Amino acid sequence: MNLAPTVELLNILYWITLVAVIVSSASGVLKAGLNQFDLFGVAIIAIATGLGGGSMRDMLLDREVFWIRDQMFFIASVASAFVMFLVARLVVISPRFFLLPDAAGLATFGIAGTLVSLMFGAPWLVASFMGVMTGTMGGIFRDVLCNEKPVVFSSQLYGTVSWAGSLLFIALLSAGMDIALAAILAGVFIFVSRMLAIRYNISLPKFHFKT
Repeated sequence: MNLAPTVELLNILYWITLVAVIVSSASGVLKAGLNQFDLFGVAIIAIATGLGGGSMRDMLLDREVFWIRDQMFFIASVASAFVMFLVARLVVISPRFFLLPDAAGLATFGIAGTLVSLMFGAPWLVASFMGVMTGTMGGIFRDVLCNEKPVVFSSQLYGTVSWAGSLLFIALLSAGMDIALAAILAGVFIFVSRMLAIRYNISLPKFHFKT
């Protein structure tokens, strides 16, 4: 299915992406804080987390990178980094709290990535995977820069719920549901599913050699 880029659709995409950048950048700050990076290091991790997935998506779609076209997304990422840096120095935050904004970023970027891909004419299955990539690549960049195993490869359900949510979003659109409502429902599904997977330690089977 293809979606024509109407003013309403572009407006929905803008706000979803802005929220995604803010919460993903915040998760990058909290993860970098566990490694006691300085302010510059924290900002770089936040930018990589908040802008990395969408940048990869846009390059694959041969689309102008979203934060280069509109620097407000870059400003939002940096601002989120500074605010979270200051908050963490004033308020006691659990080391695992970063999982909350990380899940929110997974949900919002997953929907945004799927929506952009559909607008650019990608087939529905490809568009759903582009949503997964948009939602997870920022976290992969963050974890690699922090010299840690990426959460997406070994944590409780992560990319799986992102893909399921992207497919749900496409299914709801195909059924004629309003785009904003479909985005909210699919995004909530991704977020809640990820948090439940963490709460009850639900994960996919891990690879093991037969011994």
